[in-house]
Amino acid sequence: MSAAEATATRPVLEIRDLAVHFGGVKAVDRLSMRLDEGRIYGIIGPNGSGKSTLLGAVTRLTPLTSGEILFDGEPFHTVHASQIAAKRIARTFQTVRLLPDVSVRDNIQLGADAARGDVDERRGWWARNFGTHTSPAVASAIARTRLGGFEDYRPAEMSYGTQRRVEIARALALDPRLLLLDEPTAGMNQRERGEISTLLKELRDEGLTQLLVEHDVQMMVDTCDYVFAMNLGTVIAQGRPEDVVRDPQVQEAYLGKKFRHA
Repeated sequence: MSAAEATATRPVLEIRDLAVHFGGVKAVDRLSMRLDEGRIYGIIGPNGSGKSTLLGAVTRLTPLTSGEILFDGEPFHTVHASQIAAKRIARTFQTVRLLPDVSVRDNIQLGADAARGDVDERRGWWARNFGTHTSPAVASAIARTRLGGFEDYRPAEMSYGTQRRVEIARALALDPRLLLLDEPTAGMNQRERGEISTLLKELRDEGLTQLLVEHDVQMMVDTCDYVFAMNLGTVIAQGRPEDVVRDPQVQEAYLGKKFRHA
């Protein structure tokens, strides 16, 4: 294999035998995953299956019990959470986490600031000199997420679905190599979910690797290239979305054995 071929096949993120235990609770238990560049990966599973805990472990917010994480082939499980942005890993969360008293432009600017290390950790984001200037990274993120015209709005002046797009735009302003999305369409209607699905596929076509946690199974089938199904902290099925959702173990995990047979 040539050096170019080795680079092309090297995963962006590799998780090996990862475990996250809270006392006797095995939230994640000996889990392994590989994410190659330029694809959308999804994680499905019932509540309590360990999906968000896994994202917390990858972004170093949740301590590992054992196992290892490699990012671009380099050990990553010892990296501090404060270094995640510098590694060009961005994340959105289950609930909207926008600054309520500043504009869309300035909320998104925080992502660009984090990428450059411009946020003073001692003084915090509130020390930033918010203003009307739009940096190229912010302008690009606004255009890609179709937020033109919303730049001067405050979060409370927008719909919930639009607020979720602002969060994605803030993540894109960091110019991520890996984008982690935790239930990005929660609370959205069907039209809004379709818009987010289209956006994520456009980002995939630009080469951005994404890992998506979502409860809307149909959205995952329509959006993802490859899906992992989790239950009780482990992967119970993986592969093409259409195949995974038909897997008997996956159906049983979601519906229970009685309903699956019925």
